[in-house]
Amino acid sequence: MDSTDEFSPYREDGKLYGFVCVVTGASHPIGQAIIQELAAHGAAAIYACDHPPSSNTTTTAQSTSLPSPSPSHHLTKIIPYPTSPPSPAIEHETLALIDEILASFGRLDIWICSPIPLPSSPPPSIFSTTTPILHSLFETHALGPFFALKHAPAAMGKLSPQKGGYPNAVRKTQKYGSIITVIGGEGEKGGGVGYEMVRGAVLGVVKGGVGVLKGTGVRGNAVCVGFVGEGGEERDDVPLGRAAKPREIARVVGFLASGFSSYVTGASLVVDGGVSAMGPNIVPI
Repeated sequence: MDSTDEFSPYREDGKLYGFVCVVTGASHPIGQAIIQELAAHGAAAIYACDHPPSSNTTTTAQSTSLPSPSPSHHLTKIIPYPTSPPSPAIEHETLALIDEILASFGRLDIWICSPIPLPSSPPPSIFSTTTPILHSLFETHALGPFFALKHAPAAMGKLSPQKGGYPNAVRKTQKYGSIITVIGGEGEKGGGVGYEMVRGAVLGVVKGGVGVLKGTGVRGNAVCVGFVGEGGEERDDVPLGRAAKPREIARVVGFLASGFSSYVTGASLVVDGGVSAMGPNIVPI
């Protein structure tokens, strides 16, 4: 069944009206911009997931620095959801979060993996890349998208034929959803073997997920970002002449969350100001 009409958020009554969303990496500028974008489009609820900045930080809702919806988007409920630092427990936490969402709202529509971007400084060489470093890279950047693909589609298939009792609620009578992974560091020089492995693993989840998602009504895509700065700082090594602003990344994520991208799945949208297209002319091999 074509769900384009119902899964078209760009409507007069709200662009993502009624949608229940998850955003990981919520305290990072890109994650915050994504939350604002979803709220601007009328999402009913956004679970803002992040872990405390250090092991000495108490895990409470106050540990996560989150944006508040603007007055015009006040009906969107932003729910802080602190998580543990990336670890093998991530699957357990994914399942626990899904259970809480279904118990509270009876539906799940959008899952956005927006991990901590790769550092701007050159990573360790292959000779100094240890097993713990590799494990940390994969736990931080690849396990979240994998377990989202594994467990979120079943939850996104849950229907809510009755309108919920919360603001912006609408019925959900067809199976649909969108899983979006934001991959950082596309524009970095000297990415290093370890980081390239992680990027390949994440893109593999997106590509391999196409077959997994067949028949579920759920789409999976990636957004590959380059240099990102709070104010779009000038950069001579970017064809557009500046770094991206977080909200420019968020707008692409909003497109993939919306019905405007209803026929897009398994795609990797590059949002890097033209860096990757220039190849070694910009980024030396």
